[in-house]
Amino acid sequence: MIEAPPRILVVDDDPTVSEVVARYLERDGYRVEVQADGRTALDRALAEPPDLVVLDLMLPGIDGLEICRRLRAIAPVPIVILTARSQEADRILGLELGADDYVSKPFSTKELVARVRAVLRRARGPLVAAGPEAPRVYRDGDLDVDVAAREARLGGEPVALTAREFELLAFLVRNPRRAFTREEVLESVWGYRYGDTSTVTVHVRRLREKIEPDPAEPTRIVTVWGVGYRWEGAASRVGEP
Repeated sequence: MIEAPPRILVVDDDPTVSEVVARYLERDGYRVEVQADGRTALDRALAEPPDLVVLDLMLPGIDGLEICRRLRAIAPVPIVILTARSQEADRILGLELGADDYVSKPFSTKELVARVRAVLRRARGPLVAAGPEAPRVYRDGDLDVDVAAREARLGGEPVALTAREFELLAFLVRNPRRAFTREEVLESVWGYRYGDTSTVTVHVRRLREKIEPDPAEPTRIVTVWGVGYRWEGAASRVGEP
């Protein structure tokens, strides 16, 4: 059976922008639906979750940040936000609310398509290396990270992580006691070498809130001042259950 191409919901009230974005995404092989109204877009996303949402922040009805908040509360749909360069606070808030990535306006359509492709690939693609010796589960106290299943459990209960949060967790837990700069994390987890490293900072903060006993005093993902971050936990390899 041939798998259907990913379906992307583009939400932007500027018809010129949405038309151009849709055309380039369709050229890349995606199915695209366009919505201009925030409330209608949210209803569509909840009724029939797409594989990814490209989301403008300035929308009629419900703004993009509120859509991001509501959608992230109940569905793990990857979100790439569009934001004007002057809206730094909104961009950071969008990441805080659970967006996987952002693209600043004015933007390159090629860059946007590349970001969409990278987010989808990491949301769907395997994280574990091939071969019988590849560890399946990493354990740090009451935290289990099952790389192959793309699942984390804390105290036996599933941890609700976005695709990007899990990718970040898996990257760190597989490299314990090694300090990484934000640029290195950006390249390894996001797939591009240059960009706004505040994206990394926000995702680390969100991840700490979900896996640390005390996010204000992290013991798993520690800050290495002047460098970046390091996984301080034990992260023993459990192997195949």
